[in-house]
Amino acid sequence: MIGDQPVEVLLQELAADIAREAGALARERRAAGVALAATKSTLADIVTEADREVEDLIRARLTAERPGDGFLGEESGAAQSTTGVTWVVDPIDGTVNYAYGIPMYSVSIAAVEGGSDPDTWQPLAAAVCAPAIGELFTASHGGGAWLGDRRLAVTTETPAGALLATGFGYDPSTHDGDLATVRRVMPLARDLRRGGSAAIDLAYVAAGRLDGYFERGLNPWDFAAGALLVTEAGGRLSRFDTTSSRPMVVAAGPALHERLSAVLHKEV
Repeated sequence: MIGDQPVEVLLQELAADIAREAGALARERRAAGVALAATKSTLADIVTEADREVEDLIRARLTAERPGDGFLGEESGAAQSTTGVTWVVDPIDGTVNYAYGIPMYSVSIAAVEGGSDPDTWQPLAAAVCAPAIGELFTASHGGGAWLGDRRLAVTTETPAGALLATGFGYDPSTHDGDLATVRRVMPLARDLRRGGSAAIDLAYVAAGRLDGYFERGLNPWDFAAGALLVTEAGGRLSRFDTTSSRPMVVAAGPALHERLSAVLHKEV
């Protein structure tokens, strides 16, 4: 507690403020024309100058506002915490969408306690900004998940089948396995979406726009903020097969989460 405000709420407000600023910068840079900077694991996974510039902005703001906090970012690596709080950041989640001009990209910022290992950390606060869509999702531990002034809640019933989302890795050698996973899950599904931003997919699960989400191979910064949105909206998010190079993330309302997990555990 700091003053009259729980620390989680203050961290949420800071995450939201920085995510708005970072999202505005990302959108400005996209409008001005994206300069391709490098590649990640394959040629299809594009890193842009904007990606790096947005992360630099986020890191500079956090350093000024919260000196001593740790940092785990997609582009600039890790810095250890002396306060117990670590910020887990994806400056542009959905980089390929961003490069192609598809509006499904986001800035994802989460504050966690307990270091950079998602299996041991405690999520404290989160913000996911989708600047091209004009939406900002936020959450704090114990304070709920929000889109503006609307409190979010996951869907709890899927009588016509579940509207699910997933994603595929950029390595072509993993595509057959990902497609086999989709075939395994489809009996539970009404339909399937493939948006291209894990953070937005998880925010949509929290908002009830999607019933569930599953994907292999996510990094901590891909799901850190979205995970808190889902759980604070009454859903569940779990990871399994975590000793492999491509752990599975599953998120949904409690009943669907149980059904999805039962199906997906069979392939481990």
